[in-house]
This record gives sequence, C-alpha cells and structure tokens, in this order.
Amino acid sequence: MRANAAIRPNVIWSMSVLRRWLASVVLVVLAAGVLALPSTAASPTADRPYGLKVPAGYDGSHPVPLVVLLHGYGSNGAQQAGYFGLPAEADKAGFLLAYPDGTRDRLSRRFWNATDACCDFFHSGVDDVAYLDAVIAEISSKYPIDPARIYVVGHSNGAFMAHRYACDRASKVAAIVTLAGMQWKDPGKCPAGSPVSLLHVHGRNDMTISYEGGATPEGAYPGAVETVDEWAAKDGCTGALGVTGRKLDLDQSIPGAETDEATWSGCPSGVADSLWTIEGGGHVPAFNGNWAPAIWDFLAAHPKEASAS
Repeated sequence: MRANAAIRPNVIWSMSVLRRWLASVVLVVLAAGVLALPSTAASPTADRPYGLKVPAGYDGSHPVPLVVLLHGYGSNGAQQAGYFGLPAEADKAGFLLAYPDGTRDRLSRRFWNATDACCDFFHSGVDDVAYLDAVIAEISSKYPIDPARIYVVGHSNGAFMAHRYACDRASKVAAIVTLAGMQWKDPGKCPAGSPVSLLHVHGRNDMTISYEGGATPEGAYPGAVETVDEWAAKDGCTGALGVTGRKLDLDQSIPGAETDEATWSGCPSGVADSLWTIEGGGHVPAFNGNWAPAIWDFLAAHPKEASAS
C-alpha cells in the first residue's frame, strides 16, 4: 500500500504493511546516492550526534546565521547534507550548518518524532523538539549565532520535523524550507504564535508523500497547498496563494525550468509563505547546482522581524 492511500488515521495497520511502507521510504532515500560527510561536532548526548559545518575562513568575530538540516526517514544528517549540497553553500554564503541525526527505531532506521503522521511508527515518544533545542543551544554557546537568523530545512520526515519545530518554537525560528513533508493535518496542533516564513517544495508526482495529501500508516497529513495555507493563516497573511510566473530549473532529470512558484499575498512585512511545485518531480528530486543557492536565497531574505520575536 502506498503512503498516499486514503485511510482513516485510527486504522490499526499490520506489521507487514508497516514494514512494506517503511521499506518504500528507505528505498527512495537511498536512491539519492549521496556520500556521508564527517561529523565535526560533539553531540549534546552520547547517542545523539550531530555534524557541524563551519564556513571556510570564519574566525568567530561576528554573528552568523545557523541552518539546521533534518534528514529523511532512514537516512542521516551527513547524507542529507551531501544530497542538498549545503556544505559548499555554507562556505560560499557564510552560515553555520548543523546536520543532526534522528534516533533509531526498532528496524534500526533513523527517524524524527514529528507529527502524528510521521514518523515515530513504534511510539517511542522521543522528544525531538527538546533535542533540537539542545543542539541549537550548544552551538550558540560555542559560536556567535545571530538570533534573528536561525533557520530549519528538512526533507520528508525531516520536513515534517521542520514544521513541528517551527510550530513549537516559532519565536526562535525565522524561516523554514521543507521538501516533501507536511504540517499537522489538524492546524490546532501547531501553536505557532510568531510568524515563520515558509518555502515548501514538492514534486507533483511524489508517490511517497502525496502532493495532494494522504496518510502514512500512522495518520493523515495535508497536501502541499493546504500546508502553505495553514502557515499563511498563522502568519497573518490576508490575501491568497497565487502563481507568480517565476519558473526555476532545479531538477536535472526534467528538461527546462520545471518548477513553478506560487506565493501568498498580504503577508506581514518580512514574512513569506511560498510553494515551489516541481512538475514531474518525485520524492527525491535529482537536484542540480541551482538548488542549494535557491533555498539559501529564500532563507537569507527572511530573517526574524524584531516585532515578531
């Protein structure tokens, strides 16, 4: 059964169905074919390591942005950093890049306990919001982090977790970029009380986390448009989601500029809620060299407004 099958959230799934669904997620993660990078920072706890990329030439004399990158289910931080190409962008743009690891579940696959849809499938109850708090606090104790420029980027399960962290720590997070991972289906579970800019990116043909919304073995999740609309409502946007006419070339496996941009109008100053739809794209896009600079440009353009912090 595919992840986007229509099911009731309270259906009890058999272990065989759960294993098949999880295996499909791991296969698309491995299909990215990325290389691991060495971890360069100690973890807040012995069993929760994280990597930290310090930009080349940085001497610690001035505050810098921090980007926290969250991997997909069954992957790890180093693989995700390699796939997204963010270490090189950190050197170029001058931001710190943290890439932590989720804990391992009963199948020894790393995950984040994000929403009720994804991906604490064995109900460990691990508090990943507290863990990310500790990662950010530890890095901030060692480097001068600009508190107005703390960003979170995630893919799949990591994108679900980016939404979760921004919901619970909206006063801390300036902006998030999420690829193929959604908000809570119930907007009431997101207590964000401060605007957080969002760039959601999703392949129209994603068969793992459906663009139109669907369910995992644990519960339902909203679609891509619904996810952006939820954030726009929380951010105080008063207009509507509209196509801008801007097109981007991000996926090297699809000819031409395959990605369409839509963004909400009527948002508060300094806040943006945008959707990039990769037409013909799947769950693990074959990103070209435009990807990392494009998402960094979005983050860099949306620091936390002083009145929103």
